[in-house]
Amino acid sequence: MYRFTNSVATTRSFSSFNRGVLPTMRVNTRVFQGSNFAFNRLMHIKTTTTPNEDALKFLPSHILIPNNETNSTMEFLDRSSAIHSPLAEKLFSIPGVKTVLIGTDFITVEKDVDMDWPQLKQEVFSLLSEHLTSGQPIVNADYHASQTKVKEIYNEEDEEVVEMIKELIETRIRPAIQEDGGDIDFVGFDSESGMVSLCLRGACRTCESSEVTLKNGIESMLMHYIEEVQGVKQVLGPEEEKNLDQFNKLEKKLKEKHPDDEF
Repeated sequence: MYRFTNSVATTRSFSSFNRGVLPTMRVNTRVFQGSNFAFNRLMHIKTTTTPNEDALKFLPSHILIPNNETNSTMEFLDRSSAIHSPLAEKLFSIPGVKTVLIGTDFITVEKDVDMDWPQLKQEVFSLLSEHLTSGQPIVNADYHASQTKVKEIYNEEDEEVVEMIKELIETRIRPAIQEDGGDIDFVGFDSESGMVSLCLRGACRTCESSEVTLKNGIESMLMHYIEEVQGVKQVLGPEEEKNLDQFNKLEKKLKEKHPDDEF
């Protein structure tokens, strides 16, 4: 759970000095120049816990997404969505890996609830070190073209308010969210209700304290600085909406085929 003050965004219970910082894995590697990055002879991979007990944040000692001026992340909710990322696709080959979020200098791996971290963490360590020292890209060249962009919904006359909302998200809120292995996207603003629609991703998307984060942290900060904002709500991202739509279509077909059965 996050605490956002008027002057700075901080974490209350999960800051690096409060939460467990797990051991560092040191990997000896050859020197090489990859297509997206260059690695030194010695690489470190640290892990830290997140507010979500089913998600760990892995921190290689090298930048994963060079020239990432917007500090954006790439999220993969299942193996089918990872076809444009060699690294994410490999991670999904590990039994128990549920979702993957790749940031500028971190990777968040979410596991299935019935899996234990000790063995799974070592498998992720091994795969990350192998891939990051192989020269293979994090994502393929066609990754960005393949992605469904978040459609922002707001009226043109509210553009000034929206820009202020986005600035607060980028400068105050996103750094705190990414610190704990997640990310956040602005989705829309309704001037009539004053509601801001946001999409939480990574470790924050399925975290039990996400509602508290939205209300006590993000909502309080936005309402403090921007009088037009009256509240915030969480909405689904493009991939989640697509998966839900596919599920609903399947459920409809099953009901039509078996009208007397309960689903």
